[in-house]
Amino acid sequence: MNSLSAVAHAAARLRAVKTIHTLAWAFFTGSIVALWISAGVGRFDWALAFAAIVLVEVLVLAFNGLRCPLTPIAARYTEDRRPNFDIYLPEWLARWNKQIFGPMYLLGLLYAWARWKGWIG
Repeated sequence: MNSLSAVAHAAARLRAVKTIHTLAWAFFTGSIVALWISAGVGRFDWALAFAAIVLVEVLVLAFNGLRCPLTPIAARYTEDRRPNFDIYLPEWLARWNKQIFGPMYLLGLLYAWARWKGWIG
């Protein structure tokens, strides 16, 4: 494989990883939002399901040093190490992703719990 086709191959692989990573991110952040909505409408069975889905992702991150397992795969195909080198998100959102969605998930759990217990309407 000549160097030009090797570069094109790496770029195509990186695009594939970034696309998969972005779709996974959208699924899990959507699940966090759905947790809030489900709790808000009193569908605690759904809220529990969305909480469990996100918990799986939290465990995956915890067992991977708080990094997505797709990040080292993307790193094979680029020297770029900006916060969004491995995902199609704005750099600021990729940088602050855990700090935004982690508390949003935890607060969603508390909100669902409080609604389920009848402590808030």
